[in-house]
Amino acid sequence: MTDSNYVRDVSGNAFQAQVIEKSRDVLVLVDFWAPWCGPCRALAPVLQRLADSYAGKLLVAKVNTDVEQALAVQYQIRGIPAVKLFRNGGVVGEFVGVQPESVIKSLIDRFIPDEVDELIQKSSTLLNDGDSAQAEALLRGALARETPDDRVKLELAKLLGDDPTANGARIKEARALLDSLSPASAEGTAIAALKVRLDLLDAALKAPPSPDLERAIEATPGDSMARYQLAARLFVTGDYGSAMDQLLDIVRRDRTFRDDIARTTLVGIFQVLGQQHPLSIKYRTQLARALN
Repeated sequence: MTDSNYVRDVSGNAFQAQVIEKSRDVLVLVDFWAPWCGPCRALAPVLQRLADSYAGKLLVAKVNTDVEQALAVQYQIRGIPAVKLFRNGGVVGEFVGVQPESVIKSLIDRFIPDEVDELIQKSSTLLNDGDSAQAEALLRGALARETPDDRVKLELAKLLGDDPTANGARIKEARALLDSLSPASAEGTAIAALKVRLDLLDAALKAPPSPDLERAIEATPGDSMARYQLAARLFVTGDYGSAMDQLLDIVRRDRTFRDDIARTTLVGIFQVLGQQHPLSIKYRTQLARALN
């Protein structure tokens, strides 16, 4: 054992709790070593010094491979010292042999949450606990800083966009936040999905009541605007399948409607739900058939 509060010997029986589960709260560095290994003895004080410097943001778990042979086999340890970094229950980084302290620190820093990460995690916890007002206040406080971080802008835009009761002003603010992102931050499927969600929220706000839209479609099946507005209202209430049915009907009838918005909205909903969601798989196939 060491005299550091952040370094501990871990047995096979305790590995699940002290490494896998603990890594969901803090970065855990596992040092696979053996008493006869000279390089292991050289690396140990470096790892302890680093653990102490992070003051609780990093824990070092030492696994004696002579004793814990099953763990060594499980993690395919072929040479020691072998170091693996665990975050959220899995290995996120690793190296073998003695490395300079600066190199090890650079690797660790890739996975240590900074102040913004911690703030976003706190806001996410508040949201999960049902305290959206406090989560929003936390993000707005960070946004008011002299140089607001793109990650905070995006999280606040998500919060506004995930609110099915959002009014026009909040939707407009969410769009402005996305427009203010740097080019590097403004790319990716998550941004595209959020923009589609905001478009549907906006369309639902401006749409007539659902019964009126249904009557309009019954009277004129080719009324693409009524179908699009009904799809928006259905999406906002969480009836994604019915929403996509309406959009598919527009694709089949009128690809020219608002520059093919029904098709692009369907693709966006796949991104909102996730490409492997059962509804995404089902309607992606149907969309492909409608386009052929």
